[in-house]
Amino acid sequence: MSKKLDKVLRDALELGQEDRAKLVEHLIESLDPEVEEGVEEAWAQEISRRAAEIDSGAVQTIPWDVVRERLGRKTGG
Repeated sequence: MSKKLDKVLRDALELGQEDRAKLVEHLIESLDPEVEEGVEEAWAQEISRRAAEIDSGAVQTIPWDVVRERLGRKTGG
């Protein structure tokens, strides 16, 4: 890692969680700034559909610690 990148990373890690999330969003967008037509709307619909499934009780969420444990068993980690 270059010294400049190392400094940017250290500075970024000092930011609050919300600012780090915004920074990540901007960095990802900078890698592929062109968004295909309809993608944003399709994701919004998918998010709404999944949220409705959770709200209605049709699906159950799994706590992160359980998911992490299951993944660890599958990957040997």
